[in-house]
Amino acid sequence: MHSSALFLIVPLIFTLPGVNGGKVLVYPEDASHWVNMRLLIEELHLRGHSVSVVRPSDSWYIKETSPHYTSITIDGRGVSEEFFVSFGSRLLQIQRQSRSFWTSFKLGMEMLGIGTDIVAKECEMLIQMFENQGLMQSLQISQYDVVLTDPVMAGGVLLAHYLSLPLVYNVRWTVMGEGHFAIAPSPLSYVPIPGQELTDTMNFFQRIENMLTHCVSWFHVEYNIKPLVNSLSHRYIGSELDFIQLVQAADIWLMRVDFVFEFPRPTMPNVVYMGGFQCKPANPLPEDLEEFVQSSGEHGVIIMSLGTIFSELPHDLADEIAAAFAQLPQRVIWRHTGDRPATLGNNTRLVSWMPQNDLLGHPKIRVFVAHGGTNGIQEAIYHGIPIVGLPLIFDQPDNLNRMKVKGAAKIVDIVTLDRNIFLKALQEVLYEPSYRMNMQRLSMLHRDQPMKPLDRALFWIEFVMRHKGAAHLRTESYRMPWYVYHSVDVIGVLLAAMLFILLIIMFVIKYLCCRVLCKRKIKPE
Repeated sequence: MHSSALFLIVPLIFTLPGVNGGKVLVYPEDASHWVNMRLLIEELHLRGHSVSVVRPSDSWYIKETSPHYTSITIDGRGVSEEFFVSFGSRLLQIQRQSRSFWTSFKLGMEMLGIGTDIVAKECEMLIQMFENQGLMQSLQISQYDVVLTDPVMAGGVLLAHYLSLPLVYNVRWTVMGEGHFAIAPSPLSYVPIPGQELTDTMNFFQRIENMLTHCVSWFHVEYNIKPLVNSLSHRYIGSELDFIQLVQAADIWLMRVDFVFEFPRPTMPNVVYMGGFQCKPANPLPEDLEEFVQSSGEHGVIIMSLGTIFSELPHDLADEIAAAFAQLPQRVIWRHTGDRPATLGNNTRLVSWMPQNDLLGHPKIRVFVAHGGTNGIQEAIYHGIPIVGLPLIFDQPDNLNRMKVKGAAKIVDIVTLDRNIFLKALQEVLYEPSYRMNMQRLSMLHRDQPMKPLDRALFWIEFVMRHKGAAHLRTESYRMPWYVYHSVDVIGVLLAAMLFILLIIMFVIKYLCCRVLCKRKIKPE
C-alpha cells in the first residue's frame, strides 16, 4: 500500500513547477513607504526568495526581526518619528494661518528646506555604511540577484551601483520629485507638476504656473540635492555619471499608481504600473468593531483617518470635526490619538488604530474622510468608497484633486474648516449619489485588468532576477548631455547650414544684380 502511494506521489512532485529562489537585497524607506514595501517582501518570501533588508538602528516602522526577511542593521540615525510629527505640526500651523501667496510660499520653502535636511541626514548614514568595510564585503560576498529600493532617498540607488546589481524601484517619488519626471518625457503643456493642484487641461496662466514650478523644482534639485549625493556617488561609486543619471539607470520602475488615478501622460517601456497592489478583499472585522458597525442601521458608517503624522490634531480643529460628526445619524469610526474632543458625540468611536482596508470593504461604509495619502486613496478606489478630503502636506492636495476632478471626492480647505463647512461637505458626499457612482466606476475600471497589480509587480522583479537586468527596456538617453537629448546641437547645425545657404543665395543674387547694373551702364557708353 505504501509503495503504491509513493508510486503515485513521486510523479506528481516532479510535475509541480519548480521554485528557483533568488536573493533580494531591499533598501526601503521608513513610515508609510515601508507599509507597501513590506507587502512585496512578504510575497517574495512566499515565493521562496531569500530577502535581506537594510535598516537604520533607530527605524520606527522596520522591525529588526521578522519571519519574512533578515535584517542588516546600520548603526546610524535615520529620520525619526518625532522628527516627522514635529515637522508635520509645523507645516499644519503655517498652512492654517491664511490662504495667500505668502503662506503658500512659506509652506513651499519649509518643505524644500526639510527635504534637503532629510537628504543630508541620510547621506551621513550612508557614509557610515560605505565606510564599514566588513559590511560592504559581506554584501558583495552574498551575491544578491537584485536590489529592490524606494528611490525617494539616495541609499538604495547608490548601494545597487556600488554592488553592480540590477535595480528595481518600488516608486512614486524619487529624490528629485515625482517618478515620471526622472525618466519619461513630460511636456509641461499637459503634464502638471505635483504641488500646484493642476490637471492635464491647463489654461495659459496655469501653464505659466506649471513652468515656473518646474523651474523652481529643477533649481532646488540642481543646487541643493545633487551636490549632497554627487559627493557620495563620486567618492564611493567612482562613476562618471552624476546621481540623477544613476537614478535613471534602473532596470524596472514599479510605479505605485495607475491611469485610473493618474492623468494620461507619456511613459517608458520599463515603467510597470502597480497602482492598488496593496489592496485586497476585506477580512471580517473584530467582533466589537463589527457590532458597532452593524448598530448604524440603514444610515451606515463614516470612517476617518489622517495617517500616522496627523493622527493627533490641534484641539480646536478636532473639536470642530467632532461637532460636525455629532450632528449626523451615521456612526463614525475615527483614528485619533490625541485628547478626547470636548464636542464628541455618542455616535463617534475613537480608535488608535483601525483595519482600514477591511473597513473600506465593509458594505456599511458610506464615506472615507482622508488626508489624501496614496495608499488610502488606492484602497478607496478599490472598494468604491467616496472621499471627503482634508489635504495637509506633501502630495496629498494633488492626490485628492485628482479624485475631485473625477467626481469622486469633496475637498475641505483646512484653513477655513469649521463644523458647518465640514458638515455640509459630509452631507454632500453622503446624499449626492454621483460621488459614490463615480468612485464605483473608478473601482470597476481599476479591477478590470488581465493580471493583478501585485502579481504584475512580482513577475517583473523575478524577470530582472532571471535575466540579470532589463537593459532591452531601458533607454540610454540618460547618458546623453542635455543639449544632445533635446537635439540642441542638431538644431544649431541645421540653423547654421540654413543661414550659410541663405548667405550664399544672397551673395549670388547680389552678384547677379551687380552684373546686370554694370551691363546697363556700359551699353549707353
